[in-house]
Amino acid sequence: MNHKKLGRLLQSLADGQISVDDGVERLKHLPFEDLGIAQIDHHRELRQGVPEVILGDSKSPDQLKIILSAMAKRNQNILVTRLDHEKAKELCNLFPEGEYDSDARTFCLLQQPIEITGQGKIVVICAGTSDLPVAREAVITARMLGNEVEELIDVGVAGIHRLLARQKLLNEAAVLIVIAGMEGALPSVVGGLVAAPVIAVPTSVGYGASFGGVAALLGMLNSCAGGVTVVNIDNGFGAAFAANRINQKNG
Repeated sequence: MNHKKLGRLLQSLADGQISVDDGVERLKHLPFEDLGIAQIDHHRELRQGVPEVILGDSKSPDQLKIILSAMAKRNQNILVTRLDHEKAKELCNLFPEGEYDSDARTFCLLQQPIEITGQGKIVVICAGTSDLPVAREAVITARMLGNEVEELIDVGVAGIHRLLARQKLLNEAAVLIVIAGMEGALPSVVGGLVAAPVIAVPTSVGYGASFGGVAALLGMLNSCAGGVTVVNIDNGFGAAFAANRINQKNG
């Protein structure tokens, strides 16, 4: 349920097109639906502008099926993140119209056309191909939330000319998500080239002294470029969610 759907429902009730009982039936699962194993926040889209996203990690296939089946009945778009191949296979069997991205580890079930509500373009930049899984998670999340998204891949500081050649694209972005492992230098470089907000995502990619992404995280937190904000290691979803809020027309 979102503002538009609620408005249409109330207008239909006021016009006598539906009965009070029909209206109550459609609203009875607001603000949440208790499934025993989960309490689905059907009110979230009305409250925050986007529906609840399911974290697939640590949930069993049966739990995921129960949750998705309940959400699918509401005829809304569904995004599942951090989903491994085995769980994805079962969800694809249950919802053959769904789409699994093995790089991003996301499952998307589209039941409504995605409405572009973002005021500008979100550009997702990753330093290397090894950072692509985190970048793909950010791209798919941002698109599912209603944003125009463009990707820029493998433009890390080891070959900075690859990034500088795309200055026009950088200037077109309303928000930039910049993803890097190793020493995490790329967001600082991008932050020095653009006026738009930069959301930096450290990844766990790197050799021994990278400490599973901690080196990149600390490098980004200590960026000398103004306007760079940092999310947690490998958190492409969190970066996309923040970028979406920045990019909304009513933001």
